[in-house]
Amino acid sequence: MKRPSQSSPTKFKSFSDLLPYLADEEKARELFEAIRWPHGAFCPHCRASRVYRINRPGRWKCGECRKQFSATVNTVFEGSHIPLSKWLHAIFMMCTAKKGVPAKQLQRELGISYKSAWFMCHRVRLAMDQSPLFERLGGKGGIVEIDETYIGGKASNNKHRGYKPKPKAIVATMVDRSGPARTYPVPHVKRRPIEWLVRRSVDPDTNIATDGHAAYKRLEWFFKSHQSVDHDKEFVRGIVHTNFAESYHSLLKRGVFGIFHHVSDKHLPRYLREFEFRWNRRELADFDMLTQAIQGAGGKRLTYQRPISRRGRSRKDGSPARSTTGNPLT
Repeated sequence: MKRPSQSSPTKFKSFSDLLPYLADEEKARELFEAIRWPHGAFCPHCRASRVYRINRPGRWKCGECRKQFSATVNTVFEGSHIPLSKWLHAIFMMCTAKKGVPAKQLQRELGISYKSAWFMCHRVRLAMDQSPLFERLGGKGGIVEIDETYIGGKASNNKHRGYKPKPKAIVATMVDRSGPARTYPVPHVKRRPIEWLVRRSVDPDTNIATDGHAAYKRLEWFFKSHQSVDHDKEFVRGIVHTNFAESYHSLLKRGVFGIFHHVSDKHLPRYLREFEFRWNRRELADFDMLTQAIQGAGGKRLTYQRPISRRGRSRKDGSPARSTTGNPLT
């Protein structure tokens, strides 16, 4: 049976074009359904296309398994009591703000609690995570820049008596000059973890550009070529530089220092996926970024207990807490 057709969403160019959907919950639901099901509604339980609406707003029923569902079932939005109009508002803000949006700002603009705003942000970041589907960077003689940076405040800025400074988080970034970026937290900048991460993420038929760090010296063994620049002497030598990676790091650091102020090691991977999402889609229109974020929410769930649970400790139901680091090295 042919799936019930969904009305094609009207593309908007600015936030003012989105306002009518934010002011009307019914319009917001129709827009969300059109983005979630671009080829027609289907049952998220059995994937059947023989579905029909029932006399409840936003509710559908499957003609095969006889279960009811909505557009939010089997997504990161499932179980949320926050209206879809506010979800659209939050997703649009997080997709279009270069350096991110703090949960306190969402709290004020959406009129919800800080806990709800904070949890909304983490759910949207999970929807932005496309890491299981990514292809290797580079290939066909392309150029990939690799660089590392340190995330954290200066110990001299903390004036508390007896304060013991914590080590800064280390982030390794790989930027394809003609494609996307990949960024991961790493335990240390040494040869073995860097080589393992780069070989996993970059095509062997790629030219590598790095700075003069000793951890990158053997990359020429695994790739088409490897050129480096010694930042003590020069920053650019022809086409050999790491300016793209450093540009990415500048956005990341301005977001952490200026918007979020502090990011724990536990949640850092989700923040990296958020910055990755925006960087890799920086040439897309706002509507297309919103569409990809909503469509990326399918098949994912995030409960409140997961982001607040301590790594390695069991949750209230007795089950072990999952690792939320997203670090391929752990």
